[in-house]
Amino acid sequence: MGNRLNYRQIKSIIEGLLFVSGDEGLDAKQIAEVVGLETKVVVELLRDMAEEFRREGRGIQIVELAGAYQLTTVPEHAPYFERLAQSPTRSSLSQAALETLAIIAYKQPITRVDIEEIRGVKSDRALQTLIAKQLIEEVGRAEAVGRPILYGTTKQFLDYFGLASLRDLPEIGSLDGAGLEEETRFLFEKLEARQLTIDDIAAPEEGRE
Repeated sequence: MGNRLNYRQIKSIIEGLLFVSGDEGLDAKQIAEVVGLETKVVVELLRDMAEEFRREGRGIQIVELAGAYQLTTVPEHAPYFERLAQSPTRSSLSQAALETLAIIAYKQPITRVDIEEIRGVKSDRALQTLIAKQLIEEVGRAEAVGRPILYGTTKQFLDYFGLASLRDLPEIGSLDGAGLEEETRFLFEKLEARQLTIDDIAAPEEGRE
């Protein structure tokens, strides 16, 4: 592959690989195996890419953490991400996000791969949404190849859905099929009730008994 592609094309491929790998990232050896280059060449390309991103003032950067390379946002943009997280649309959660959150709530700590095995689809975007809303967080690393991130719910999750503790979650047989639908529906109903309460509080006092 390396003989048929120029370095610009390979850098583009690497950027895409880092994007789809999400928070877990990839080490240089993994990338080298995919693109068909020596590991030391990939390391040099990653360094070049990191410098190009900085020079171009990109909104993302390449960082190396514990031997894994990741695409992350630049720290100076953090205030804008916080503003987005606190926007009025923050209260809305998609079906995909609710399904992912239901799985994490019941199966925590759990990796992205295990979540996707249960859902049957990619869950990167749903995880990013839940992290941005501070409903889930990294709680450790699994003892497996690549040390994948383990996710768990936060106190914000309990507050968000009006739960005193995780024991308030209804018991279900499994998180496959009907079980997942049942728990997702429970979270949706809790979210709807929470929104109704907020609307009631915000409503004018006149005309109310």
